[in-house]
Amino acid sequence: MITMYSTTWCGYCRRLKSAFDREGVLYKEVNIEEDPEAAAFVMGVNGGNATVPTLQFEDGTALTNPSLAQVKAKLAA
Repeated sequence: MITMYSTTWCGYCRRLKSAFDREGVLYKEVNIEEDPEAAAFVMGVNGGNATVPTLQFEDGTALTNPSLAQVKAKLAA
């Protein structure tokens, strides 16, 4: 399952969540404003920036602000 790190105010996060819901992509959402460890992870993979959405895959890799097509390609690989 994908972990999506997000915030409540992020428009890119809302758009990607809607696409996931429409396409049946399973994900768990973590709000980085409520979880300091999640915020630290996001900043660690994004050069110190709290950029969302950041996705973490089961293999430990991450994508930042990906398109639905990029996510589907990653899942298919």
